[in-house]
This record gives sequence, structure tokens and C-alpha cells, in this order.
Amino acid sequence: MGSTVTTANTVGNTWGGGNEPLGASYGKLMMWFFIVSDALTFSGFLAAYGFSRFKFIETWPIADEVFTHFPFLHGVSAPLYYVALMTFILIFSSVTMVLTVDAGHKMQQGKVAFYMFLTIIGGLIFVGSQAWEWKNFITGEYGAVETKGGSILQFVNSKGERVKLADFAASLPAERIEDTKSNSIWFDDSSDLPSVSLAEVQAGFAANEDILIRTELIHQGKAEGLNKPKHKTILSREESEKMLAKGALVVEGANLKRNEYGSKLFADFFFFITGFHGFHVFSGVIINIIIFINILIGTYEKRRTYEMVEKVGLYWHFVDLVWVFVFTFFYLV
Repeated sequence: MGSTVTTANTVGNTWGGGNEPLGASYGKLMMWFFIVSDALTFSGFLAAYGFSRFKFIETWPIADEVFTHFPFLHGVSAPLYYVALMTFILIFSSVTMVLTVDAGHKMQQGKVAFYMFLTIIGGLIFVGSQAWEWKNFITGEYGAVETKGGSILQFVNSKGERVKLADFAASLPAERIEDTKSNSIWFDDSSDLPSVSLAEVQAGFAANEDILIRTELIHQGKAEGLNKPKHKTILSREESEKMLAKGALVVEGANLKRNEYGSKLFADFFFFITGFHGFHVFSGVIINIIIFINILIGTYEKRRTYEMVEKVGLYWHFVDLVWVFVFTFFYLV
């Protein structure tokens, strides 16, 4: 009677099940699993943003009026220009990553290192640009007044152009004390004092007849024959005086509690979504630097495969694709 001998080497690959389903190695398949799960996370964030914006559509800040800064162009309104440049740089880094992977398939170490270096530079520029945008968003430019009911009041001139609080606020000889743990009743630090007080804003407003208040409420300008598709509601002088009398505090810039641009949720989603994506890009840059060092010392040449470069390439393309959706939903729509 014959016998059958089975050895441990019958299947020469640890990754069994038909040996690389869909032609993907174990490592690449795990990367795809991570990408799918992360895509679901970002989808949830964007869905929550869309729901909140739809719910507060009449008072939601207009992106064209918030993101108007451009480096070295002080005082020049460039709506979304820098965000568009950031997007182009990140997409271009995705192109250089494609060239990196292609060079890896051809076992061209020099080209792999060169294109990976360009990808890293693109990622660093994007992260730095995002940090610069956060800085401008946090510090603000014009300032506003928040009413006791939580509404945001912005100020414009007779032409409807935004006016900074410091440009018209009066200078009153009053001592302003910032709450600290040593003098607060509830032992809680307050936020930094604004550059002007509410009393100074009210006094300056009373002395300037051509200053009006603009509320959060959005009107569709096309119905009124205006060039702008939508704009904020500007009150009459009498209505402005009544509204300013309800003022509670001065708001400059944005944080998780206050937001001079309008709805507080707008700032919350901005910090959370762009910050979460920025963390992904920063993590990708760190990983790319590690891969770049391995490329230079010839690690993958010794292995005779650049599959690791292909894995990080999948992650980098995913990060770029997510930003396209963030840019579209958060900035453009």
C-alpha cells in the first residue's frame, strides 16, 4: 500500500490562498485595506460637514471672503488663489511619485531617488503652506463683534467693503485686565485680549457715520442684479446701531470657541478636516524620507525589488485624492 508524503515546503509562499489574489502581494493588499478604511473615515467627516453646512446654509461663511491671503501680497485680495496653488503642488507631487514607481520597476536607482526627492519637496511645501494658512485663519484680519445671542457682526464702509476694527475703533483711557487663574472667579484662563475693546468699537462706530454692519445672513445677489452670486446682508445705519447695542465681545480670528468669519462650526470643521489631512501628508513625508534614505543606501537594489516604493506610492496617491475632495467640498462648493 502506497503512502503520500507532505512536506512543509509544498506551498513556497506564506501568502497562500491562490498565491497573491488580484496579483497583489500581502503588503500591497494590506495597504489597500488601510486606504479603504481611511477613505470611509474621510467620507464620514465630509458628510458631517455637508450636513452642517446645509443646516446652516443661510449663515455659512463664504470661502471666497475667508481665504483671500497670498504670501508677500499684503492687502491684496486673492480669493482661493493660494489654496489652488497648494492643490497644484500636491497633485504635481503625485505625478513625481508615479515617475518614482515607474523608475523602480525599471530598477533605475538614480531616477527613483531623484523623483522621490521631488515628491518629498512637494509634500513639505504643501504642509508648510497649510500651516501658513492656519496662521492667517487663526489671527484673522478684520475682526468682528459677537452678540449676546452668538451672531457675528462684521463692519463695512458705504461701498460694502470690509473695514478692520482697528481702522475706526476709538481709543478710550480704560484699563483692560485679562482673566487668569489668579484673578478669575472660576479659575479659568480667558483667551487673549483683542486689540480693541467692545466699548472702543461702539464709540468708534458712533463717530463714523459711513460705517455699517454686515450680518451673517446670505443673500443671492443674482436676483438683485449684482455681480456676486451671493453676499452677506448689510444693515441700514439705524439697524446697525440697534444690532451693535447687543454686542457682547470682540472676536479676532478663529479658534474652537470663537470665529470672526461666521458660524463656529465652520472653524471647527476647518481645523478638524484640514488638520487631519495635513497629518496624513506630514506622515507621508516622514515615510517618504525613510524610503528615500533606503534608496540612497541601496536597500532595494539588494532586494532586487522596489515594491516598498510602490506601497508608499499608493498611500501618497490616496492622500492627494482626498485633498481633491476636501478642496472641492470645503473651498469651492
